[in-house]
Amino acid sequence: MQYRNLGKSGVKVSEISLGSWLTYGGYVERENAVKSIETAYSLGVNFFDTANVYERGAAEVVMGETLRSFPRESYVLATKVFWPMGDGVNDRGLSRKHVTEQCHASLKRLGVDYVDLYYCHRHDPNTPMEETLRALDDLVRQGKVLYVGVSEWTAAQMAEAHSIADRYLLDRIVVNQPVYNMFNRYIEKEVMPYGERNGIGQVVFSPLAQGLLTGKYASVQDVPADSRAAKLEGMRKGVTEEKIAKVQELTKVAAELELSVGQLALAWILRKPNISSALVGASRPAQVEENVKASGVQLSSDVIERIEGILA
Repeated sequence: MQYRNLGKSGVKVSEISLGSWLTYGGYVERENAVKSIETAYSLGVNFFDTANVYERGAAEVVMGETLRSFPRESYVLATKVFWPMGDGVNDRGLSRKHVTEQCHASLKRLGVDYVDLYYCHRHDPNTPMEETLRALDDLVRQGKVLYVGVSEWTAAQMAEAHSIADRYLLDRIVVNQPVYNMFNRYIEKEVMPYGERNGIGQVVFSPLAQGLLTGKYASVQDVPADSRAAKLEGMRKGVTEEKIAKVQELTKVAAELELSVGQLALAWILRKPNISSALVGASRPAQVEENVKASGVQLSSDVIERIEGILA
């Protein structure tokens, strides 16, 4: 496993990290969830991601209980705040009240004294950004949060946050968590360049396009019963014949390099220096074992050119 700095910070995280969205505490049985986390740790993954909203806290509980058997200093733990956690008018967003209350609730569910990374899970247009940043800065000063991040913020929103933080000497954002894969490359235009200029690393989610880039789909009519697309209708819409055809071509390129198409897709992401980590999900330990092999893979310029030709 290779490691990279989390943005401009001094902490190092594994190139492949393990998330828990739609899996742990959800449709993945607990035994496989625990074994996946343990397998990841044994293979050098030191970066684990969850969120309060994932199964309304259940994912945090599974993650926290499993990681408890490892030394706290040996892993980097991230969770998030923004999405509704109740029916009350203040049970959502990035107000000081919600951020503070949810941080304490997450720490309790995770069973830890602090989280290494606390994300604003989305931008909140209904809360002054200064209020949010001051609340996060307070949590940092209290030692409950070590680093601050955001998820799916625009370059302009991150620039505003940096401006406010610098003006009032508040803790700066060091990482953004956007979607990024061969079929969704929007961050290349503005988000990634801003990150490169201002020390914000990208921890990208859905690097395998919800499993599409693993080659598991033969056609839109042939969706494996145990896949996310089969279980979640919204994901099925992203599986098209055109994309499947491209994955089949990418599989040929991967085979020549003695890689799986999933490993090729992860290595393609990790070619970018602004990427701090590729966040994968896993419903079985074998998937973790497969994904971590992408760390350290170097793709030549010729291979990159071939990939771009297929994706074009």
